[in-house]
Amino acid sequence: MTNEILILISFLVIYGGVVLFYRFFGKGGLLAFNVLATLLANIEVLLLVRAFGIEMTLGNVLFASTFLVTDILSENHGRKYANRAVIISTLCSVIFIIISQMWLLYSPSENDWASGAFRTIFSSTPRIVCASLAVYFVSQLTDVWLYHKWWDWCRKKFGDSKRGLWIRNNGSTMISQLLNTLLYTFLAFYGTYSIETLMSIFLSTYLIYFFTSLMDTPFVYWCRNIYEKHHDELD
Repeated sequence: MTNEILILISFLVIYGGVVLFYRFFGKGGLLAFNVLATLLANIEVLLLVRAFGIEMTLGNVLFASTFLVTDILSENHGRKYANRAVIISTLCSVIFIIISQMWLLYSPSENDWASGAFRTIFSSTPRIVCASLAVYFVSQLTDVWLYHKWWDWCRKKFGDSKRGLWIRNNGSTMISQLLNTLLYTFLAFYGTYSIETLMSIFLSTYLIYFFTSLMDTPFVYWCRNIYEKHHDELD
């Protein structure tokens, strides 16, 4: 199975998982999924693959799904719950990083077989870890803020709070993803790679986020439709 097919399957599984978590567990399910996606994305990003003609890190679809979650929460439950998802995921990431770094302090038994792999995976440099957390927090809060700014614009433009969902969804996510990609690329890798390499990483990463942003729009509409039919169960 090719990398391209695997990425497309992961897109359907992850974005479909967001919808399922929402349908069966409501906004609490989205909070849980956001934590799961954030933690897994920070592990999966260590994998480097080549797909669609470019070299990329994995974790992009998982990370993009967190923007889908905050947009659904903003649309159906308001800014408070969207911001809560960001804060909870950030705090869980901090706790996970502390615990995973503590794993590396243990002296392994002579019969241990996993500590080497753990050290390889979880010995991320403090610079990259701090950059990832800071950028996630800033870009996600920016996404929520922009979503509601675009929503105010849509109300004035269309005279209807329901219209223009695709504008506020794509307008907020594409701008916040641009900020996320720019900040992370330079905070995590400036001084390590040349400017030309940094620009290549930035452009290829944002290209992926641009298309995942476009592709998440039908899922936001789907979840709004679910909320309109089952809002008593989802609040």
